[in-house]
Parts: sequence; structure tokens; C-alpha cells
Amino acid sequence: QVQLAESGGGWVQTGGSLTLSCEASERTSMYAMGWFRQAPGKEREFVAVISATGSTTHYTDSVKGRFTISRDNDQNTLSLQMNSLKPEDTAIYYCTSGGPMSATWPEYDYWGRGTQVIVSS
Repeated sequence: QVQLAESGGGWVQTGGSLTLSCEASERTSMYAMGWFRQAPGKEREFVAVISATGSTTHYTDSVKGRFTISRDNDQNTLSLQMNSLKPEDTAIYYCTSGGPMSATWPEYDYWGRGTQVIVSS
């Protein structure tokens, strides 16, 4: 059972930046890895995903050009660089793995506990 631990969340003003990190307890280089988020009162939504090798990425439209997903398979880590943050980016951000490259959260087996991001206007 792979365990995932997110870090890097916090409070930032509109237009600011944050970098989220996710550390896996064991090798995840055979899986795609991704980020989802859930705002209060809303369903969990896809943010970004990266292929097992790191060669392919996909983003939800609302974060394209602002967020960058990356991974280091030697360190078993995943990152999400978030720039030009907006209040609508406020959510709990979850790291996930153990699935294919998918924007559908049930397809992933492993989840972290989440890290809170708050963007104030």
C-alpha cells in the first residue's frame, strides 16, 4: 500500500504562488500521478496528471498556463507549481497515484490526506 503525504499548502493573496509537494512511501514510477482538489461544498475535481515517465501531462482548463505538474521518480516525489493564484483555486489539494492517466478520481488507488490552499482576494 503506497502512502502519499502532501505538503506546501497555505494562505496566499491573489496573484501569488505556492508549490505543493507529495512524497510517496515507495516507488511509484510505474503509475501516473496526479492532483485533485475539493472546495467546500463541491465535488472533488481533477487538476493535473503526469505520466509514469513524466513525459506527458494534462491539466484542467482552468489551470492551464498557471500550474505545472512535475515528478522525480528517483525521489518518489510529485510537485505542483501554482502561479497567478485566484480565489477560485481555494481548496484542499490531494495527491494521487496507482492508476492510469485519468481525470476521474475513482480510477486511482492511492490518496494523500490533502493540503489546504487558501487564496484571498
